[in-house]
Amino acid sequence: MGIQSFDLGKIFSDLYTVFLFTRSDIRIALIPVTLFAVAAAPLSSPLRLLDTILWIWLHLLQFNVANQIKAPEEDKINKPSRPIPAGRITVHDATILRWALVPICLAYSALYSVQLMSVSLSMLLFTAWYNEHDGDKEPLSKNLLTAIMYGCLEMGGTLVAARDHTQVSPTGLIATELTVAVFSSTLHAQDFKDADGDRQTGRRTFPIAYPIISRIAIGLAIPLWSILLTLLWELDLLSATAFVAYGCYVGTRFMFYRSVQDDKRSCKYYSTWFSLHHLFPAYWYYYHGASEHPSLAFVEYILSGSIIA
Repeated sequence: MGIQSFDLGKIFSDLYTVFLFTRSDIRIALIPVTLFAVAAAPLSSPLRLLDTILWIWLHLLQFNVANQIKAPEEDKINKPSRPIPAGRITVHDATILRWALVPICLAYSALYSVQLMSVSLSMLLFTAWYNEHDGDKEPLSKNLLTAIMYGCLEMGGTLVAARDHTQVSPTGLIATELTVAVFSSTLHAQDFKDADGDRQTGRRTFPIAYPIISRIAIGLAIPLWSILLTLLWELDLLSATAFVAYGCYVGTRFMFYRSVQDDKRSCKYYSTWFSLHHLFPAYWYYYHGASEHPSLAFVEYILSGSIIA
C-alpha cells in the first residue's frame, strides 16, 4: 500500500510538473485560443470542447518545453516557479519530453484529418525555428514567428472543434488572419515585464531595442486595432464603445505606467483585451449566420489609399 501511494503521488507530481510548463500561458494562449476555436468553428458538440482543449494544450506544451530548456537562466530571474529553475525536472529530462511530444502531437492530429496534421507539422517546424534556430533573438522574427504559431494553434483548434475537420470556414480564416496581424503588432506588450531577464540572455526584444518607441507603438496599436476590429466585425454601438474604451485604457497604461509591477498588471489587462476579440466570430455568426463572412473592403480601401498617397 505504501509503494502504491508513493507511485500515485509521483504520478500526480509529474503531471503537475508538466502542467507548470504551460501555466503562464493559460491566460494569454490556452483560454483565448479555445474561445476562438469554439467561436470560429463553431463548436460541433459540447464533447468536442475537450478534444479541442487537449489539442491546443499539447501543441502549446511542446512549444513551451522547447522554449524553457533553451534559457533556464532567464527563468531564474523572470519566472522562477517554472519547473526547470524550480528543480522539478532537469534540462536533460525536459529535452527528452520536448522531442517525445513531436510524434504525440502529429499522431493525435492524424486521428482527425490530413489537414490538421499539416497544421500540427507547421507548428512543430516553427517551434524549432523559434527555439533551436534562434528565431527569438531579434524583435521582428520573434514577433512574427510567435504570431504565426498562434495562428497555427487557432487554425488547428478550429479544425478539431468543427464538424468538418478538413476545412475552416471563410469567417474562421478571416478571424485567424486578423489574430495573426493583431498579435504580431502588439505581442511586445508581454515583453516589458521581462526586460531584465531578456537582457541577461541576449534576447533583443522590441522594448529593449527601442524602449520609448515600443511604448508609444503599443499605446497607439491597441486603441487603433480596437477601432478597426469593431468596424470589421460590425459590432453594435454599445459593444464597440466598451471595447474601444477598454483598448484605450490598456494602451494608455503601457505608455504612462512603467515600473515592473505596472507592466505585469498592464500585461494582464492586455491579455483580457486580446481574449475579448476572440469572441467576435461568435458575435458575427449570431447576427449574420454562417452563410456570410466579414468584408475586408474597409481594410483594402485604407491600404489602397495609403499606396496612392
